[in-house]
Amino acid sequence: MKKIELTSEELEQMNYNDVAFVILQSSNKKMKIIDLLNEVGKLMNLDENECQEHITDFFELLSTDKRFIMLEEGYWDLRIKHNKGMQLDSEDEDEEMVLEEDSQEDDEEDETNYDESKEDDDVEEDDLSDLVIIDDVDEDSAM
Repeated sequence: MKKIELTSEELEQMNYNDVAFVILQSSNKKMKIIDLLNEVGKLMNLDENECQEHITDFFELLSTDKRFIMLEEGYWDLRIKHNKGMQLDSEDEDEEMVLEEDSQEDDEEDETNYDESKEDDDVEEDDLSDLVIIDDVDEDSAM
């Protein structure tokens, strides 16, 4: 693994998962979570007991951070290293995909708002037949 050079100012601004990202990026290999946390601890000048106390928090951070992926047998790596075959060839395909998704959502909304139990809307009714118009009259002028 390459030696990682981070200044103390940089380390102060980084949290555990940011440091883990730098470690995995520079190592170019997958790591078990305990080994990764120990490397984070070394860089952040934490003793081994402190690292062990934060293992569950560290697991939660990695699990919720979209940059990381959990692999078989408890190994962790960067997601970008495992999604190389999933990229689209051009921006046009990307735009078409977004448009298709939008139209599907619109179709679903139309179906959920359709009420079959309602009587025919084609029957012409005068919706204004019960309308009563009241003139606002100033109370002083009415008296």
